[in-house]
Amino acid sequence: MTDFFKDCPRIAYEGPDSPNDFAFRHYNPDEMVGDKSLKDHLRFAVAYWHSFAWPGGDPFGGQTFERPWFTDDMAGARMKADVAFEMFEILGAPYFCFHDADVRPEGATFAESEDRLKEITDIFASKMEATGVKLLWGTANLFSHRRFMSGAATNPDPEIYAYAAATVKSCMDATLALGGENYVLWGGREGYETLLNTDLKRERAQAGAFLQRAVEYKHKIGFKGAILIEPKPQEPTKHQYDYDVATVYGFLKEYGLEDEVQVNIEQGHAILAGHSFEHEIALASALGIFGSIDMNRNDYQSGWDTDQFPDNPREVALAYYEILRAGGFTTGGTNFDAKLRRQSLDPADLILAHAGAMDVCARGLKAAAAMLDDGGLEAARQARYAGWDASDIASRDFESIHAQVSGSGLQPEPKSGRQERLENYISRFV
Repeated sequence: MTDFFKDCPRIAYEGPDSPNDFAFRHYNPDEMVGDKSLKDHLRFAVAYWHSFAWPGGDPFGGQTFERPWFTDDMAGARMKADVAFEMFEILGAPYFCFHDADVRPEGATFAESEDRLKEITDIFASKMEATGVKLLWGTANLFSHRRFMSGAATNPDPEIYAYAAATVKSCMDATLALGGENYVLWGGREGYETLLNTDLKRERAQAGAFLQRAVEYKHKIGFKGAILIEPKPQEPTKHQYDYDVATVYGFLKEYGLEDEVQVNIEQGHAILAGHSFEHEIALASALGIFGSIDMNRNDYQSGWDTDQFPDNPREVALAYYEILRAGGFTTGGTNFDAKLRRQSLDPADLILAHAGAMDVCARGLKAAAAMLDDGGLEAARQARYAGWDASDIASRDFESIHAQVSGSGLQPEPKSGRQERLENYISRFV
């Protein structure tokens, strides 16, 4: 045990009128919504990187957080693991997620880094058995180290491609050993800074080959979880090859992977791509590649990826509506890819940020379930397209359609989309 969270009691549900900061007001994990508990619907996960590895810097200033485990040795990594699982228990969080670089310091060689990851994997396994906390997904950090400044799979140097592939193998092995339910590939630098030195065709082919090998290895080791790609349009690169859900789907189709790989959609990334969160979820569901979500938000005045904790139940409700409409999560869940503001220095801030976000998500999911049960949106949608139910027009050729239209005197009139009415409808539930 550590004393880092010594002033933070375990968070329990006390209801919407509770004045206690250290309480859930809306998230009762055992509350049944339909045929599932809120815990099983939401499948909350804590992100190891933002919660325990991020030092509080920004583009204009360095570290603001002082954590006793911020060292470059394995003693610090072991302390970090102790603190992390204490936090999971305080929150009652059923899952966590990690990159390799979050949980162990970089070694002098690849072999040393891998050995350190294996040591932490064993520590995690023991703690997971003792607490019941599970791994939602693992992943490899292929973007922070200077070797990856020009990408990993898309790097112009084949030796760096090889290093990245070996790293992913190690992280997939760790994820399998810990019973992880998914494995994520986020190409933070799989893009370009300038076209002046970039061969787009070659780099995309490298990325396709890399993903194919990852899928092959998944089957070879018997990993039953999903392989997930996390789309993002830009930042840190000028342009990333996994720009948004539609772009990822086209990429998967090109390399024959549309039945093998799904997407992990982040709210902040959706906004950067010019979409809403619910749009990306709905499109992924329609294409059959929806897997999981990273829940956060951006500051809409900043225009970049600020990774703040969610605080808008209406936005969250619209996202969960599309998730529930598609049948809910299977192997995926709600990972808080969110970080404290760099002025939030207290250990309690880390607990309360997650507790508040869990409440917001619970409010949103319950509103989404109520809307789905009520059926108002689905009825409106069905009515809008009702004319297609008895029409064969899409299967006919243009000549026959032309003959019908020109001979009938057809003069169709537009019908209202009733957007404001539907927006008012949403407000009844949130």
